Amino acid sequence: MTHRWYKPETLDCCTVEQLTLLKIGCLALCCTLVICSWSAWAECVQVAGQNAEVAEVMPLGPLLPSDPLQNETGPSAMPLIPLIRSKPVETTAENTTEAQPDRTLETTAEGTTALSSASTDTDDEKETVSEEDLDGSCESVGKSRRSLGLIARALQKSGLKLLAKLEPTEAEPNVIISPLSISLALSQLALGAVNETEGLLMNYLHGNNLSCYHETLHKALEQLKSDDLQIATRIFLAQGLELKQKFAEDSQRFYESKPVALEGLQQVNSWVAQATKGKIPEFLTSLPPQLLLMLINAVHFKGEWIARFDPQLTSKGVFYLNDNQLVDVEMMEGPKHPMSVYVDPIMEAHVARLRFQKRKSLILVLPTSGQVNVSRLAETLSLSEVYSRLPQEQDVKVTLPKLKLEYGQELKKAFTNLDLGLIFSNPDLSGIAEGSLIVTSVKHKSSMELNEEGAEATAATAVIISRMSTPIFSVDRPFFFSLVDDKTKVPIMMGVVNNPNPGAPTMRRPEPGNKDKEGYPVDKSEVSSKGLPPK
Repeated sequence: MTHRWYKPETLDCCTVEQLTLLKIGCLALCCTLVICSWSAWAECVQVAGQNAEVAEVMPLGPLLPSDPLQNETGPSAMPLIPLIRSKPVETTAENTTEAQPDRTLETTAEGTTALSSASTDTDDEKETVSEEDLDGSCESVGKSRRSLGLIARALQKSGLKLLAKLEPTEAEPNVIISPLSISLALSQLALGAVNETEGLLMNYLHGNNLSCYHETLHKALEQLKSDDLQIATRIFLAQGLELKQKFAEDSQRFYESKPVALEGLQQVNSWVAQATKGKIPEFLTSLPPQLLLMLINAVHFKGEWIARFDPQLTSKGVFYLNDNQLVDVEMMEGPKHPMSVYVDPIMEAHVARLRFQKRKSLILVLPTSGQVNVSRLAETLSLSEVYSRLPQEQDVKVTLPKLKLEYGQELKKAFTNLDLGLIFSNPDLSGIAEGSLIVTSVKHKSSMELNEEGAEATAATAVIISRMSTPIFSVDRPFFFSLVDDKTKVPIMMGVVNNPNPGAPTMRRPEPGNKDKEGYPVDKSEVSSKGLPPK
């Protein structure tokens, strides 16, 4: 068998891309993991800065039959995971690690029961496997309200931890991610992870609090699927790559993800475009060389407000970036919008809930002072507690900015800081296929749009309760938001909006008593035109 080596400029063959799109009451998410061979990756690195010639292509076996998308109105694209070949395992007296083709992750629906230990026969692992195998308890455990609650809490915690590692920039002052999308991508990867790699992924995904993680996540996904929220997955395989039977079976069982022959770029982009209902027409511009596998998970949300905003009431307003700056925005207004609002003394914030039809809600957290502190939110925010504290709905005068935001970020550094660096260096993914595999990059893109008809994952709010008969809820300064499924409490989307109109010039906030309520333009050398919050 001959191998193929690539020039340094083709290193992007090993990328993991996540593309998330939220659009007018519609949410589209896409995440990609690229798995390549370690030997090829090492060679690419070795010849960096040189002109490496391309040799013969490694012969690969027959393609799997193509499997067209069955849901023509399917969800919007989400996680795609491409892999390359990894470094061959060297067996020495000191580092001998036996391949365990049958283990392929002792997963139980929705994620592995993985342990943080690098060894596969620790007492804890034996106990976990014993519980699963004795009476098939994972089937019943996965359905329990407590387990589903733990899944929702795990998705929230992992999402907030990642969000805290992503700093806003001048180009992208708003940070938007999908905990559901990212967790589904990593959960599929975890199905083929072994030993320490599995343990690290499981610790990130649920803190090793769920012995039946995959089963429980699977049950949660079943409850999440509805007319306004659909989830679809796909495995694209390069020629000759044979998945291990357990990985293929578990992918189908837990995530309904079937392997399909990778025929070309158009095939992938067509699937993504269809899954996102045309919102992501060109997901990839080229297929990475040495690509072996892509795991794609697509989520599409389209929701309508329980009470729509009247477009005729939308008018020019201001959004206060901080104590000194503001920016012009289009503000939607609902004179009597049904919502729940309360002040949370622990989070030191106003918390509000705006409902969509079909049991989805937008939870808004607006700090009473200062910028949004995501690290503090990660320690204090509990969506289940928020729901338990929400007062009865009342008619509130709501002003909410129209949003059309985009976000893109390489997540490798963030995941490395979250103790997942091993998946980029020397992971054990032997449960997926023969040979050593490696993930080299994780990229995330998201887009969010909110209008009068509805939202999918939207921006939110500043809360002020007036003494008039109709309270006022004004979203006019930085806020945290989360799009949540009311039944499972699973966060579909979350983010921080620091500037809903990043392309517009910022203005000086008027001093008290200044009659110029619109403010006036400031020197661009003094204030970023993007409205980035001061550090």
